[in-house]
This record gives sequence, C-alpha cells and structure tokens, in this order.
Amino acid sequence: MKNEDEPRDKRLKPGDAQKLTMAEVAKYVGVSAMTVSRAFRQDASVSEETRKRIMEAVDALGYVLDLSAGSLSSRRSGFIAALVPSINNSNFSDTARGITDALENTGLQLLLGYTDYAAEKEEKLIEAMLRRRPEGIILTGGSHTSRARRMLEKAGIPVVETWELPEEPINHVVGFSNTEAMALLVRTLASQGYRKFGYIGGTTARDTRGSQRRSGFQKTVEELGLGPGRMISFGVPPITMEQGGQAIVSLLERWPDTEVVLCVSDLSAFGAIMECKRRGMRVPEDVAIAGFGDYEISSICHPSITTIDVDCYGIGRQAAARLLDALQGGGAAGGDITLTSYKVVLRESTERAGSR
Repeated sequence: MKNEDEPRDKRLKPGDAQKLTMAEVAKYVGVSAMTVSRAFRQDASVSEETRKRIMEAVDALGYVLDLSAGSLSSRRSGFIAALVPSINNSNFSDTARGITDALENTGLQLLLGYTDYAAEKEEKLIEAMLRRRPEGIILTGGSHTSRARRMLEKAGIPVVETWELPEEPINHVVGFSNTEAMALLVRTLASQGYRKFGYIGGTTARDTRGSQRRSGFQKTVEELGLGPGRMISFGVPPITMEQGGQAIVSLLERWPDTEVVLCVSDLSAFGAIMECKRRGMRVPEDVAIAGFGDYEISSICHPSITTIDVDCYGIGRQAAARLLDALQGGGAAGGDITLTSYKVVLRESTERAGSR
C-alpha cells in the first residue's frame, strides 16, 4: 500500500479528457485507491488532513464517485438523465415528452431532474445523476457552474445542451438563438406599424434564456431606430401570470403611450392581458401584447396571443436522437450543433385594425 504522504502525480491535471477512475485520483493525491474509497465512506482510519486533500483533488479534477460500479457487471445503467428548470412549465414538459418518445424501443429510460433555474441546484443534480452512471445527459441551457462543467467533461458520456446556443459547448448542442428569436418578433411587429415597444422580463439573470430574449429585444428596437426599449423587470424567473399582470401596470404607468408590450413568456403575457381586461383596457386596441413559447393557453385565450413557436417537443426528440447517435458512435467524442426551428405566430393580441 502506498504511503499517504507520497507526492502527487503531476501528470494528471484538471481538464484531462478521459473518464477519471478512483485509481487516478489516488495517484494524483499520492495515496492508495483504498484510502480514497475510505475517504468517501468517512472512514475514521483516514486522517482529516488526508481526507481534505482527497476532496480538494476530487473537486479540482471533476471526479464523481460511481455508486453503480459494484452492481453493474455490464457497465450499462440503462437510463438517460435530463435536467429541466421547471416541472410545471408545459414547454419543458413537452421537451421531456419528446425525449421519452425518441427513447421508445431503445431499452433506455428517462430520469428527470428539476433545477428551479438555479445553477447550484443543477450542479448537485448533475453529481447525483453521474453517480448512477447514466448513458448520457441532456441539459437545459449552457450556463453551468465551473464544477458542473468539470464533472460533465470528465464523465465520458455524451452531453447535449438544449434550448439555446452556448458560447462554449461542452459536447453536443440542440437549440436556437433566443436573442434572434425575440429579434424576429420585434421586426415582425415593427413591420405592422408598431413603434413604441415595451418589454416585461424577470429581475435576475438566472434564467439565461430570458436574459437573451431581453438582449434581442433591446438590440433590435435600437437597430430599427425606435429608441431605447421600455423595459420592466418584475419578479424572479420564471415570471408568473400574476407577476405579468403587475408588471404591465408598472410599465403603462411609466410609459402610458406604449403601443405594444413583448413578454418573456406566454404566461406573463396572459397575466398582462387579464390585468388589462380587469382595468377596462382593450387588447390590442389600447395596447398590444405578445408572448414567447407558444404555450397551449396562448391559442385558446381571448384574445389569442401572438408569440414565438420554438417547437419544444422537437427539441426533446432531436436532443435524444443526437444523444443516441453519439452512443452508437462510441460516446462523448466530438460534438456538433443542431439548430432547431422557431417562427412568429401572429394572433389577435397584436392584430391592427384593417390587417385581416
């Protein structure tokens, strides 16, 4: 057995591409694999100083303890992990349904995790999932903690980031530009004659897709010479229907001549429309309102809501298909970007007189 005080092996560095083993962590620290195993089990035979060194190395290298190693002789777990920010959001439910449908008849099952738009919670879920050795993992978005990125990069499995286009993808990407999608909505409404634009979004940047939509709105109204956008930040993402109603009041009190208000999602747009109705304001005659995401509610409410359809179900199917292709090709090697579609759906909430 190695002495715990042996020098660390400097050949292994954080960021190395191969899947880490416990033996390699032990070599990096300069202890035996048994000592590392005991450290994970909180065994009293491992000194506090040595345990601290081991855990520091685990964090730096991105190593995740494989809880299934002793029970899976085939080294296959039979499941795919997917993380979504919300379980009561129909868009992400549709994405999960797309993944599940694509996995049908493959022998793989879906294990779903819920992050509540929190990067720290996502990190913990990633670690918990990886300890069970999923065949691959599908994530919502491309913004992660540095430790989460290290764990994913060292996992040795396909990783698919969805719903946006990360600047530095971990592996595969299936998504679209939220910035460009919102820009398309602004340009479309401007072409109908709208000039005074407002925007309703959240108060924090933890919803990266919401931040990208805000950026697309602001950049486009300025490019079109429509002045700085009239933007209201209201509520911690995800913005609720109630908060959408409160936000439209704040926006119109500040800028009463606003012609059209774009919302970060259809839910906040619906809330804004309902609040306008309560106050005797007509939509779109007094103020037009548009959303994002093409939720089911946007097509059945009155007035129906102009929105952006991003094919949530298709994102899930394509992400699962990309992951399955990667598995057949030998795991996490390589990486590519699959662009998914989006389109403006014009409905009653922005319809101008005589436009039919």
